[in-house]
Amino acid sequence: MRRTQPAPPPANRLAAFFGVFRYSRRALVLVWQTSRPLTVGLALCTLVAGVLPAVAAWIGQLIVDSVVEAMAYHRESGAPLTLESAWPVLRYVLAEAGVIAAIAMAQRGLSAQQSLLRALLGQKVNVMILEKAGTLSLAQFEDSEFYDKLTRARREASIRPLGLVNKTFGLAQNGISLISFGVLLVQFSPWALLILAVGALPVFLSEAKFSGDAFRLFRWRSPQTRMQMYLETVLAREDSIKEVKLFGLEPLLLDRYRRIFDTLYGEDRRLTIRRESWGFALGLLGTLAFYGAYAWVVVETVGGQLTLGEMTMYLMVFKQGQAALSASLTSVSGMYEDNLYLSNLYEYLEQPVAPQAGTLTEGARPGDGIRFENVGFTYPGADRPALSGIGLHLRPGQSLALVGANGSGKTTLIKLLTRLYEPGEGRILLDGSDLAEWDVGALRRRIGVIFQDFVRYQLKVGENLGAGDVAAFEDEARWQEAARRGLADDFIADMPGGYHTQLGRWFKGGQELSGGQWQKIALSRAYMRESADILVLDEPTAAMDAAAEAAVFADFREHSRDKMTILISHRFSTVRAADQILVIDGGEILEQGDHASLMAANGRYARLFRLQAKGYE
Repeated sequence: MRRTQPAPPPANRLAAFFGVFRYSRRALVLVWQTSRPLTVGLALCTLVAGVLPAVAAWIGQLIVDSVVEAMAYHRESGAPLTLESAWPVLRYVLAEAGVIAAIAMAQRGLSAQQSLLRALLGQKVNVMILEKAGTLSLAQFEDSEFYDKLTRARREASIRPLGLVNKTFGLAQNGISLISFGVLLVQFSPWALLILAVGALPVFLSEAKFSGDAFRLFRWRSPQTRMQMYLETVLAREDSIKEVKLFGLEPLLLDRYRRIFDTLYGEDRRLTIRRESWGFALGLLGTLAFYGAYAWVVVETVGGQLTLGEMTMYLMVFKQGQAALSASLTSVSGMYEDNLYLSNLYEYLEQPVAPQAGTLTEGARPGDGIRFENVGFTYPGADRPALSGIGLHLRPGQSLALVGANGSGKTTLIKLLTRLYEPGEGRILLDGSDLAEWDVGALRRRIGVIFQDFVRYQLKVGENLGAGDVAAFEDEARWQEAARRGLADDFIADMPGGYHTQLGRWFKGGQELSGGQWQKIALSRAYMRESADILVLDEPTAAMDAAAEAAVFADFREHSRDKMTILISHRFSTVRAADQILVIDGGEILEQGDHASLMAANGRYARLFRLQAKGYE
């Protein structure tokens, strides 16, 4: 149920309205930084397009009055029409043609530069969003409210800065035109300016009010919009469509997609009807104001107070002035709306990021290894800790296996070690120094990881491997060595393009792999990091056959003698070889020791080992 907030007092609403415009300056700076030549070009074309319409109206008056004067002359004198006698009129016609051509050129210039800026600015803002994403913590990505901010920023903010700047320049153009028209209209009557304003103001107030309503609606329904996008992904992605078809989920998910759309459309429909109805009703005031002024000018002309040329000019100026004022107020209303949406962008870009203060590239006691000292961690918003009181010491050359049910905290421990999260209690040491004191880049270069939910990049085979070490991203020799150790070289050799074969189905010619082959790619990716002395394997062989698993661990043991290795697995045949085994339950260490001591203790580990071994009898 949507909660409604009480309306703020009028003074607060007015302050909030003008306060929103603080983003206009930032948008202008952003456009200036994107392309200075195009921004200057916009300003010049705006100036030309703003001044010349009034010049055209003034020349139009001269044309009409010259025609009337020439007609009277020829009627009275009976002289024949010649080029020389028509020249006083034709020179004004040529002058007006030149002005109209200049206006057209300025409008074309505005259109071309806006189009170019739209592309450049959209790219710049998207890059800003992605660069910010690179500084955020994993916890922020897992926060649903923050994810709504990211979604709103990506959906609207990339097009709003240029829209705001275009409206700003449009406001300047119309403002210049209004000043020019005002200079001409005030010669007729100062009251004409008041009529001009009264006709356009109601529509502006209506648009500003409904722009605010539309923005509040947009913010409120971000979770629903994100759910709709998610359902689109599930119904149209190759990695989910198999299960969707197998379980017959299409009708259920599509119905939910339709219901969300119906809800969103119903809200849009109600807002649109109210907006356009009020716009039409209030727009009639502008029409009445124009025809009232029209009648006034006609009466003055009939009474001999104005010439025919002046009547033509004032009618044109009043009509164009009304259009310019209406466009100016619409621009202000649009700027208000764009500022509202830009608040999404800057709210996201200004999201606080925890400082990465560490600078160490080596520890105080090299060779001491990894120590967890009474480490605890609770996920944001969770009621109970994911880890509590974790203590362990892993020296170089030793291996550690983590055993426990799903959700017991094994992967969370790895996330703390890699500083994807910071511990809430206790501390983690590497070579005698707290992880918080380490430079994050230096720390992560020492760690090679394969997560259970590894990424299947829609890239070439070699690039999927190179992702494990960006310094060797395109090093084919390293690809081949890593693939050999990860047992991926055999099937890669059989692929049409070898290491240059496109993987996945997103792009033309892409090859899909089996689950076991993808796991070998991920394992090879971990082996790309040759400088890593900490290897972390989270269910590394879950999708492999028994022979491949045996070969993987034979290679693993051979190459990890001087490294610290951490293994998460439900297969006790691989766990039993570890120097240390931690049995974790509910985020706490239940048992700790090697295979022999844990079997002798006849506790949880021994029961699970015998249960699994019995399945092979």
